[in-house]
Amino acid sequence: MTALVPLIVLVPLIGAGSALALGKRPRAQRLVAIVALSAMVAIGSVLLFVADTQGALVVEVGGWAAPFGIVLVVDRLSALMIVVSAIVLLAVLVFSIGQGLADGDDETPVSIYYPTYMILAAGVMTAFVAGDLFNLYVGFEILLVSSYVLITLGGTEARIRAGVTYIVVSLVSSMIFLASIAMIYAAVGTVNIAQISIRMADIPVDVQIVLHVMLLIGFGIKAAVFPLSFWLPDSYPTAPAPVTAVFAGLLTKVGVYAIIRTETVIFPGSELNPALLVVALLTMVIGVLGAVAQADIKRMLSFTLVSHIGYMILGVALGSAIGTAAAIYYIVHHIIVQATLFLAAGLIERQGGTTSITKLGGLLKASPVIALLFFIPALNLGGIPPFSGFLGKLALFQASAELGTPLAWTLIGAGALVSLLTLYALMRVWNLAFWRPAADVEGYESPMLDNVREAPGDTAVKTTRSIPRLMTGATAGMVIVSVALTVFAGPLYGISTRAGENLEGPSQYVRLVFPTGEDPVGGVDD
Repeated sequence: MTALVPLIVLVPLIGAGSALALGKRPRAQRLVAIVALSAMVAIGSVLLFVADTQGALVVEVGGWAAPFGIVLVVDRLSALMIVVSAIVLLAVLVFSIGQGLADGDDETPVSIYYPTYMILAAGVMTAFVAGDLFNLYVGFEILLVSSYVLITLGGTEARIRAGVTYIVVSLVSSMIFLASIAMIYAAVGTVNIAQISIRMADIPVDVQIVLHVMLLIGFGIKAAVFPLSFWLPDSYPTAPAPVTAVFAGLLTKVGVYAIIRTETVIFPGSELNPALLVVALLTMVIGVLGAVAQADIKRMLSFTLVSHIGYMILGVALGSAIGTAAAIYYIVHHIIVQATLFLAAGLIERQGGTTSITKLGGLLKASPVIALLFFIPALNLGGIPPFSGFLGKLALFQASAELGTPLAWTLIGAGALVSLLTLYALMRVWNLAFWRPAADVEGYESPMLDNVREAPGDTAVKTTRSIPRLMTGATAGMVIVSVALTVFAGPLYGISTRAGENLEGPSQYVRLVFPTGEDPVGGVDD
């Protein structure tokens, strides 16, 4: 089974090369992309089953033993992230194919779109299986290059401006991460994550804190935690609908994944956990306040994306197995539900010609299917029982209550309030875009529209377009997956719990790479 581990990266790279070679045959490109991503879903499912039932998989690339060679590690957390990411990538691809067939190449030029999309998939998978910081950095850089191409597809002024902002912020994050790697190597003489964990205990505490903060800043920018999230609401909404969906679902979660590895393997039981709890609180509150102030659906969803990153950071910062388990479950929930809502927003834009709630109305009558496809994940993200959003928040609140500090109880109250405000923002969209009659749009006055602002730039209503079945089907498939997170919450939370227990201390991860649990080449020289 270890042969499947490198395949999760090689398959999308081979798909990207094949799609690029078939640049003048879009039908063949689509087939290659679908086959590659379907294979990734299958491989990821097998890896998850094996990692959960038989133990984690470790591959020493080229036969070079760790720490001298590249090590790929797939434990329960990695495998779970691989499966969920592959599902989202496949669903969004189908959505984009439907959009491309209906609109031609204006939004997503297929000659570069499919190869770039496959490279993005390879970058995501590289980050999830990397057993050392440098290859984690390589995964991030693959994401950076491919996401910049995707975010600027179409070449409009707004997209180029958003792409420049995105690339500058990402480059700053990458520079900080690369500097962190250099400093860690200078301090401990290795970039292997397991070996760093062993040697870090011998490093002076003040140096540890500097290294820790550097990593958290680099990963925090990518994860969009407050106050490092300023770039996201203006960057994501300008991209084509499928690109926005995959960005919202996956890219920030790669940053959260890196934070989990940092807090559970490299710096377990850190003294910075209280500071992370404060960051989680501010991320939740500031994000949702931005969401309730938006009149544009995609910008509102971008702010809710930032807000709910705070829930994940909360689970990690609790520093307990139950907190990590709750964070993992919530990450899986949020990847699926947030991506689904952005796909639904794409359908709303095609049906209504805009995503501004001040200019939408009567969509429930015009398209009850879209109404349903938006309503179910909206309730889920808002935390309405018995959906997975409620279950994930409940698990996080229970873990916080177990910690029992005043700050933990404050976060429980803030988390409940943020959930209510999220539901308010989403139901305002439902009320105005779907429930309000179309005839009432002009001159409509409501307290719901007080103190909300439009997205920057042109918000005029565009010509409505027909909605291909592939786009509706892909969104419906994601809604079904989101409901499955509730139906199969028991087994899924069981896997999350076992993953959290594996991450309670660094010893289990270290033994995956070094079976003796000891540094094979000795400690750090004085």
